[in-house]
Amino acid sequence: MPELSQETERGRAVPPFGLAEVTGPSMVPTLQHGDLLVVQYGARVRPGDVVVLRHPFQQDLLVVKRAAERREGGWWVLGDNAYAGGDSTDYGTVPEDLILGRVRFRFRPRRADQRSPLVLVRWALSAARPVLSDRSASRRLRAR
Repeated sequence: MPELSQETERGRAVPPFGLAEVTGPSMVPTLQHGDLLVVQYGARVRPGDVVVLRHPFQQDLLVVKRAAERREGGWWVLGDNAYAGGDSTDYGTVPEDLILGRVRFRFRPRRADQRSPLVLVRWALSAARPVLSDRSASRRLRAR
């Protein structure tokens, strides 16, 4: 995922929207490796929203997770792929100031092997989608 510029860190105006690229499998099936995301910085976060945040132990690393619930000290975040790890089950509650924004849309780039007309039509119809909140995230949290 791209790093924010130092100008943003110094308190200058943050653009309301930005782009990020997904790397890794932690949000499968919602997001795939290589998906491009439209992120609304500073947006209000509710349980179930997909968010971009700074990793609590490595703050130059940006990660994408689902905000499961508010807890004392911040947000409990989970990946949609329970087997991938790298969420609050590993590093605990994420402070509010490390949550950068809410993911609004995802764009899935076309793969090189997608050449036939039927496959191109299917790709075109599904490439750009809004990323919706999953209100069942808190139920998954209780199941863990």
